[in-house]
Amino acid sequence: MKSQDVVPVIASIVIIVLVAILEKQSKLFAAIAAVMPLTAPLALWIVYASSGGRQEAMIQFTLSLALGLVPTLAFLIAVHFAARAGMKLIPMLLTGYAVWGVGVGILLALRRILGLQ
Repeated sequence: MKSQDVVPVIASIVIIVLVAILEKQSKLFAAIAAVMPLTAPLALWIVYASSGGRQEAMIQFTLSLALGLVPTLAFLIAVHFAARAGMKLIPMLLTGYAVWGVGVGILLALRRILGLQ
């Protein structure tokens, strides 16, 4: 098994434990730990290695990462409003993922219209 397969699993476990511990101390720090950039650095490493460190590949990938944050932010905002509306966890998550899916669809459509890869 390669380290790039194991590292995300270990990091995820550590973050889940960290969030559980921090949640009792500070909701803010637990939330910060929950949204730490974990998979992005690993993905950057994989793309860098597979492209031989080509700058153009890194520029395109980092732009895609940044644009991918928009639907994720929409997910979190939708979940926040769903919670404020009194929804339970599963409907909150389903609402968030529905909004995220629409956001990804819009992002993909815009990239196609603008001719971006």
